[in-house]
Amino acid sequence: MRDAGNSVTGHRLKQLLVALLSCIATVAGAQSDSFEPVTTEMLVSPDPGDWLMLGRTYDEQRFSPLGQVNKDNVSDLRMAWTRGLPAGTESTIPIVYAGVMYLVSPINSVLALDATTGDLVWEYKRQGDERVNLAAVRGTSSKSLAIYHDLVFYTSPDGYLVAIDARDGSVRWEVESYEPGSGASNTSAPIVVEGKVITARACKDQANCFIAAHDALTGEEAWKFYTAPAEGEPGGDTWGDVPTAKRVASLWGLPGSYDPKKRLIYWGTANPQPYTRLSRHGDPDGTSRTAPADLYSNSTLALHAETGELAWYYQHLPGDDWDADHTHERVLARTRINPDPKAVKWINPDIRPGEQRDVVVHIGEGGGMWVLDQETGEFLWAMPFPVDVPEFNIKNIDVTTGKTEINWDNVFKKDKDSVITCFHNTRSYWPMAYHPGTNAIYVAFHDYCLGMTADLSSPTGYTNRAGLLRPGVDPDKAYALAKVDLASGELTRLYEGGIPGNGAVLATAGDLIFWGDVNRRFRAFDAENGEILWESILGGVIQMSTISYAVDGKQYVAVMTGDGKSATRNPVNLSGVTVPRGHNAVYVFALP
Repeated sequence: MRDAGNSVTGHRLKQLLVALLSCIATVAGAQSDSFEPVTTEMLVSPDPGDWLMLGRTYDEQRFSPLGQVNKDNVSDLRMAWTRGLPAGTESTIPIVYAGVMYLVSPINSVLALDATTGDLVWEYKRQGDERVNLAAVRGTSSKSLAIYHDLVFYTSPDGYLVAIDARDGSVRWEVESYEPGSGASNTSAPIVVEGKVITARACKDQANCFIAAHDALTGEEAWKFYTAPAEGEPGGDTWGDVPTAKRVASLWGLPGSYDPKKRLIYWGTANPQPYTRLSRHGDPDGTSRTAPADLYSNSTLALHAETGELAWYYQHLPGDDWDADHTHERVLARTRINPDPKAVKWINPDIRPGEQRDVVVHIGEGGGMWVLDQETGEFLWAMPFPVDVPEFNIKNIDVTTGKTEINWDNVFKKDKDSVITCFHNTRSYWPMAYHPGTNAIYVAFHDYCLGMTADLSSPTGYTNRAGLLRPGVDPDKAYALAKVDLASGELTRLYEGGIPGNGAVLATAGDLIFWGDVNRRFRAFDAENGEILWESILGGVIQMSTISYAVDGKQYVAVMTGDGKSATRNPVNLSGVTVPRGHNAVYVFALP
């Protein structure tokens, strides 16, 4: 009787299991049937509730049109949900589509979460290329993901561009995004433009320093643009005698922007390598002191989306000597142009005051703010950022041509020379925001300079390299959130403090600016005057991440905490504050 009972029980369990699996399959099928593919039109003009790319829209403005949370009620924000993440370096921004949040986890995986609860929908775990030790590159996560059709695109730490089914996390296709073992790494993020996935990468040789386009549905390569021209190519002579293979202009930072009307992609590049002119050329005058020098390092590139061909470029820092990157996002906006000479140091005299222009806005990691014409790259105006000091790495800009000149006083003339140059990591991989209502750029910055010594025995060309507060700056006011009027160039410090912030800036239609610091304070500011209207103390360091989205008419504000790569790489003490480590999580807030 016992055996018979067990047999009947086992048969019944099997029936129940089959029925359960059938039910799950039916639900999954229903979800698949209900999934609306993301189209180019959606990317160009997204639903206000969605956040479909790093900056929400192609113009990288990081502006949410949601106004349910506003200056009058933001003080009522409450925690809606939170979800812990594994330990590791985290420098990513999630995306949200149709109520699902997709994000990169520090352990080389991609998560899909219910955006109203944080419940897991699916997880894709990267197994990795056998030629690459994934454990050794743990934490080199992409800055974000991209979505198109029914695919989520992930640039993996073992060197692949991976297309993941947005419904269930399965892999549809993958291709190598650079040569494994070359020293390159996927530290940027993909965007999808005209049905092509556009990627860039950190790199250590010319062969792997490129922007690439792959067909979003098949993975087939469409085009490549190399950021360091080879010998004999246009611009190749700007590298002097440096062999082609050693010409490096990396693309490690935030991805580019795109104008669908002009069909141009705008992307920023980093410093030339090796890092100093002495180690790169053997002579500080081995390349020009004025632009162009070591093309296309530290430049804004405008590429035709269909072919990848260069439309124009603008070099912000010629022949960099200090690793002063210009590799992060380019914000696109339409604005009145009327720069105030009291605020702006370099102004194109051909500007008609008050004229409307489509502009590209850029603030360098090594300081400086530039406004260029989107169509032609024409120089409109620029200023040292955040302040004008003799140690600024740009000596002068020809206001008629826009041609930049390096600060020769700070260039290493011989081995063992030491300098202090400004600025250093004044803003980095944490993106800025633009609010069309105030016509202002909002950017978090560190008032930091760099001490450095030339060392020809080092592969990098330097030693004793360390960031330091700008000489003379008040330590309690060295880290700030600035508002820059895009018409006049007037800079207002909305907030000043003694604690740095690596959080992304978010602007909303509720006339709020959200931003967080490494002391775990996540705040909402009045977009006009910087008044702190709300604050929450989180469990860890705030990194990148801040977005806003809506599900079923309810607005949410999301932020992530985690170990970072800048001031938070190691436990440090800042103004008596010990930076916590190991607390990686997603926090989401909403009105009650």
